[in-house]
Amino acid sequence: MASTTSGDVLPTGGRIFISFPDLFFIPEWVIGGLVWILVASTRVNPDNPLGWVMFVSVFCFVGTTLWLFIFACGGNQSSFWPGLDAGFHFLAVVFYLSASVVLAYITLLKRNPLGTEELKIYRLDISAVVMSHVATLLYFLHAIFSAIRWKRA
Repeated sequence: MASTTSGDVLPTGGRIFISFPDLFFIPEWVIGGLVWILVASTRVNPDNPLGWVMFVSVFCFVGTTLWLFIFACGGNQSSFWPGLDAGFHFLAVVFYLSASVVLAYITLLKRNPLGTEELKIYRLDISAVVMSHVATLLYFLHAIFSAIRWKRA
């Protein structure tokens, strides 16, 4: 029988793969990795806006990986973890939303590619935009349901 104390609010071990909203960890990790790979496989031009997209995708990928390991190892049983969980995911939403808008705008500026190589890069950019918006949605859902869990604790 599960305990109802505030220290047992967050799942640990294998339960993170079947509990809601923690089951979003793996899709966030995979889609975030795809954004990272897709942006890195094209020419990072212009540097500044696409550098922000790379920072966001790497930051969220590493953060989600650390979060997954902390949850899997059971290091999330203090009373501050539900709020920290919601805060991390809201930060990831803000970061990914800003990166998605920047990436969509840069991709829009690159429309009408001239050669086959530019068409390939344009298609990779479109894929990165789609994956970035999917990652934003996943982090948003995780953040909302983490905040609900935090307030119930």
